[in-house]
Amino acid sequence: MKKYLPESISLLFIIISLLTGCGDGAGKAENLFSVYGFIAVISLFLLIGCCCLVRRKRTWFIVLFSSVLVVNTGYALLAASSCLETALMANRVAYLGSVFLPLSMLMIILNVTNTRYPKILPVILFVLAAVMFCVAASPGISDIYYKEVSFLIKNGMATLVKVYGPLHPLYLFYLLGYFSAMVAVVIRSSLRKAMDSAAHALILAIAVLVNIGVWFAEQLFQVDFEFLSMSYIISELFLLGVHLMAAENERLKALVSEKEEYLHTTVHTPEVSKANAVSAEAMESFTGGLPTLTPTEHTIYEAYLQGKTTKEIMADLNIKENTLKFHNKNLYGKLGVSSRKQLLEVYKAVYADKEH
Repeated sequence: MKKYLPESISLLFIIISLLTGCGDGAGKAENLFSVYGFIAVISLFLLIGCCCLVRRKRTWFIVLFSSVLVVNTGYALLAASSCLETALMANRVAYLGSVFLPLSMLMIILNVTNTRYPKILPVILFVLAAVMFCVAASPGISDIYYKEVSFLIKNGMATLVKVYGPLHPLYLFYLLGYFSAMVAVVIRSSLRKAMDSAAHALILAIAVLVNIGVWFAEQLFQVDFEFLSMSYIISELFLLGVHLMAAENERLKALVSEKEEYLHTTVHTPEVSKANAVSAEAMESFTGGLPTLTPTEHTIYEAYLQGKTTKEIMADLNIKENTLKFHNKNLYGKLGVSSRKQLLEVYKAVYADKEH
């Protein structure tokens, strides 16, 4: 897939350029609508694929892929509009996806780079996106975003002729703010080595820079086609690829860690010496602490006795690694042990002692 991705993207851009640049009148408009429709269908299939591939922590990916689908659907509806009312409605649909798309991209980058952020941040960004959408969706109702807007069929293509209002620059600052934040997060995580590899950081940087480059190009040059519709798809593929690679790296690390722990506890220390090494005081502390465990701590305790891996426990309880560490700290403290290895040792010693 990696081998053919650049060639496929280049071919798709060539096809789009030919369709949007050749012909005139109704033929060109029909081609433009077909391209947007085709891209919207691709976006739908990518959303379905995302739901199948990203099993856990996928909320922001669903928001991202849904936003891209909404944006491209809006572009397609705008190209097929026949009057001002339908064109304005299509424009609102496109903006609905556009305001939530950079939000989801930023949240995905924060999660992939293991960057800590306040829990209230997504709420604040969501409210900000809602406000931005209300402003961008105001044409036809208010003149704060477009001072004047009219519908025009030019060379067979539906077009909105706009005179920008006082709050139109707000959307430009909105996008620039998100792009700047994404770049800052990627650079910071690279410098702090918070990511698993430099390749992941490079892919994220490319995903952001592609959108920045396309967005600036559309500001400088008057084109009939919204190339952001394509750059958004490329970006979501990049982000999905980084997420899947990071998830695979985490899985492999967990397997290696569990294997090392298993070998250390079962091979390097014989069972007899384990039982003999456990003091009566440790066993008494262990048995005395069991009744004080909370339901969650007891579930984790039982999972350790069953030999479940850290990944399996996190998946069963739907918690993150830091949350599991927090429960472990409380669990170990109540049982008078310092690690899972020692917990198993004391457990075996306690029940070996009871059997005798």
